[in-house]
Amino acid sequence: MDTTLSLRTRSETGKGVARKLRRSGRVPGVIYGGGASPVLVSMAAREALSLFQSISVENTILQLSVDDREAERALVREVQVHPYRTELLHVDFLRVQRGVAIEVHVPVHLTGIPEGVKLGGVLEQVLHDIVVKCIPSKIPPSIEVDVTELGAGEVVRAGDLEMPEDVDILSDLDLTVCAVVAARVEEEEEEEEEEVADVDDEAAEETPADEPGGDAD
Repeated sequence: MDTTLSLRTRSETGKGVARKLRRSGRVPGVIYGGGASPVLVSMAAREALSLFQSISVENTILQLSVDDREAERALVREVQVHPYRTELLHVDFLRVQRGVAIEVHVPVHLTGIPEGVKLGGVLEQVLHDIVVKCIPSKIPPSIEVDVTELGAGEVVRAGDLEMPEDVDILSDLDLTVCAVVAARVEEEEEEEEEEVADVDDEAAEETPADEPGGDAD
């Protein structure tokens, strides 16, 4: 997959400049870190959006081609998006250096069908990514977790994950990654029965009592 993004340097800053750029189909951004000075840039909105939708943004190293310079390697550190439109507002890139460890988010993927699920339980994934530290060439695309042997009531925690060589986990080791929990069918049936009983009670309370008759002649 091509992970090259073409950028142009820019000299002006401010909200007005950013709005003007976006109206022209470009997105403002900045490249920083790596022991070099920050560089203000802009990129084609469609090209950037298409690329970000096709990669794991948190841990894919990009080749940034800025003007006519030699491409430099960077991670997407922050993407600001419009609150309700599919529109990029600003992108921060962090330079990466060969052999220098960095912190990245790596997705967690579950594989297999747990024994507990076969017996009627439900697999719940709580943690979808973890923070790791490693050199750029060692960044794993994902952490695979085989949950086949997971029984009912059993939990996989971050500390249980098998990490690739030279990759250190920074997330709290006590965090729950996934668990097999009991199905909620019985609880839901009980709740429905209680709701029906409550409705019947309310209906009975709202029904007026018979008025007493007069004395017989």
